[in-house]
Amino acid sequence: MSAAVPGLWHRNAGFAYAAVFIGVIGHATTEFVQVLSGVAGPEFSVWRFTLGALGLVIVCLAIPSSRDLWTPLKEAFVPIVTLSLVGFAVAYLAFHWALDFASVPQVATTVTTIPIFLALINLWRNKQPIGWLKWVTGIAALVGIALLITDGALTQLAGDGRNLVGVLLALACAFFVGGFMIFAKPYFARYGALRMTTLAILISAIGLWFGVGLMFGRWVDFTTMGAMPAGQVAALLTIGFFNTTITQWFWLGGLAAAPDITRAAYLFFLKPVIAAVLALWILQQDVSPMEWLAIVIICGAVAFEALWPRLAGLLERRRATEV
Repeated sequence: MSAAVPGLWHRNAGFAYAAVFIGVIGHATTEFVQVLSGVAGPEFSVWRFTLGALGLVIVCLAIPSSRDLWTPLKEAFVPIVTLSLVGFAVAYLAFHWALDFASVPQVATTVTTIPIFLALINLWRNKQPIGWLKWVTGIAALVGIALLITDGALTQLAGDGRNLVGVLLALACAFFVGGFMIFAKPYFARYGALRMTTLAILISAIGLWFGVGLMFGRWVDFTTMGAMPAGQVAALLTIGFFNTTITQWFWLGGLAAAPDITRAAYLFFLKPVIAAVLALWILQQDVSPMEWLAIVIICGAVAFEALWPRLAGLLERRRATEV
């Protein structure tokens, strides 16, 4: 990946949306890898962001034009640090902690509200209207996601008070991530996706180490990795370097570069679909008729919203021709 990638994303909408989609693929397995790691939520967030930050720093050092991580901090220290700690550290602490209270289907379904929160915050911050189509397709996608993850048994999304805590934490994650992307977009455009993603995750890793230590009394000792079982180490390395280093770079960079950030965020609705396809392909799990219906609903909603401008243009030209 060349140093010109961030610029390419900003110059070409297709590359920006493709980058977001690659990021969504990485997001699709996050909850399951965390469960396999066997590490509790708050502590897991420290491991994830520390390893992810390490991977991003290595990538930055390998690309000459991205080595200068000091200039962004020198020019915009307060907003970058604040956005990183609130939009990322708090958000992902809530996400990983949610899995200690709620089930994977509950958390996975709730977190997919990120595009809706992003659209609402974008409406408030930038006065960019959402439009009736985005409301319809967004709600349809959420219904499809609930059907897919529960195989139609929507009562699985209900639960006791403990489950509710997890759902609220997942909602908090969705809200803060959506806000981060709206407020951080100008800095991604100014300093590049790689440098901004690296700084956001590096600052978050430091904040999470102190925050988890002070709040939960869990001061993560990274030297203990050598004594962990091989499967646990593999899970931590996977979520650190793949689900964080690569995924967050493409996800955040693509969103920041997309001409319509709300439309790009709607690709996140495909996250559970990708997870289901991977389960079918790798684990050879059966997919029920209800799950196939849900996949069609989700993919149809995302595709229709993405293709609507072109379809609307064709309809307008046809009307003009008939007149």
